[in-house]
Amino acid sequence: MEIKQTTLKNGLRVLTAERPQIESVSLGIWVNTGSALETKEDNGISHFIEHMVFKGTKKRNSLQISEDIENAGGATNAYTSRHFTCFYAKMLKNDLELAADVICDFITSPTFDAKEMKKEKEVVVQEIKQSNDSPDDLVFDYFQEAAFPDQATGRTILGPIENVRGFDAKRMRQYMSTHYAAENMVAVAVGNVNHEAFVKMIEARMMSIPEHCDYVADKQVYSGGARVECKDIEQTHIILGFRGASYLNPDYYQYSVLSTIFGGGMSSRLFQEIREKRGLVYTINSFNQALKDDGVFGIYAGTTPKELEELLPVVTDEIKKIVNEPVKEAELKRAKTQIKASLLMSLESSSTTAEIIARQVLLYGRVIPTEEIVAKIENITASDLQKLAQKIFTSPLTYTILGCKGKYPNYDEVKKLLKMSF
Repeated sequence: MEIKQTTLKNGLRVLTAERPQIESVSLGIWVNTGSALETKEDNGISHFIEHMVFKGTKKRNSLQISEDIENAGGATNAYTSRHFTCFYAKMLKNDLELAADVICDFITSPTFDAKEMKKEKEVVVQEIKQSNDSPDDLVFDYFQEAAFPDQATGRTILGPIENVRGFDAKRMRQYMSTHYAAENMVAVAVGNVNHEAFVKMIEARMMSIPEHCDYVADKQVYSGGARVECKDIEQTHIILGFRGASYLNPDYYQYSVLSTIFGGGMSSRLFQEIREKRGLVYTINSFNQALKDDGVFGIYAGTTPKELEELLPVVTDEIKKIVNEPVKEAELKRAKTQIKASLLMSLESSSTTAEIIARQVLLYGRVIPTEEIVAKIENITASDLQKLAQKIFTSPLTYTILGCKGKYPNYDEVKKLLKMSF
């Protein structure tokens, strides 16, 4: 797969990966902004802007946006995360320029109509309430807040209801003027696309945006802590967290391999010991949530209040094993194969490939060859992972529990269990 890149005069990077054997193109514009770049007062504004651009631009109202894309058989959508906002589409090759025109309009000419804004605020409020009614989502919001207290990374992507209801067009335009700059964006197309033609499409529509960002993001630092919320729900949701890896950490792939062995699938240690052998949970997994400045290595489980007392000692016993004993070669080989296979299979999707390219350019300033990633994974040893486990599980604890009917271990008791583990 040949990837081509052109940087426009204003600094906007335009990339393509040509796949002439298919009939479609996946394209999008990725902006290096999200909830982790917001102030407390602006928390939720990145997500609300993502919603509002679909409500109308200078060329099209909301219905025309949908009809123009769907009349051509395509689809368009967007998402906001802690570090990225993305507007994307997938079209047949002959309709690439139409999709590019719609997506560029989102960024250069949203109208932020007052009537549409009033309606969309209530849509987002319903989205927030729906998230608050989903305990397996809510516990991760609580966890993030406990791990990064009083920091942008610790706040939700959707923001609080009072913020959303207070946003107006002036405030959103101001946010876009400081964050939606050419140096902070990439445009990517993957599929049946001609690089030079796509560059001309983007150049014709995106030269009016600011060249440089006008904000300084606060550094986000993991600290750990506790959040306990007792709710009358059937399951108890629990997360144990420790310092993980940022995207820029040279050992990033070691964290991924360790997480896969520990709790990354049905063959992982946590799944086999805690669900398959003991039947203590329906869901249990581990994860490495990478951020730009820091990261979190976590363990999530959903169980009944009755099983909670037995669950935590078993989890800490598994921590003890992975800290004190090198992983087996068969486990290491399987985890490496899982990660490599996942990477290679994801590249079969033009949409996923476009996202990988965009995120790598925004994070690292370049597209990382697949061979380079595979080599880093292959070079990981059992000794590397044991040292890493010792580093992770002696870092500050984040303890989050939601739905704790009856007795549950408090923060100090969990820390004591961990100290007894190694």
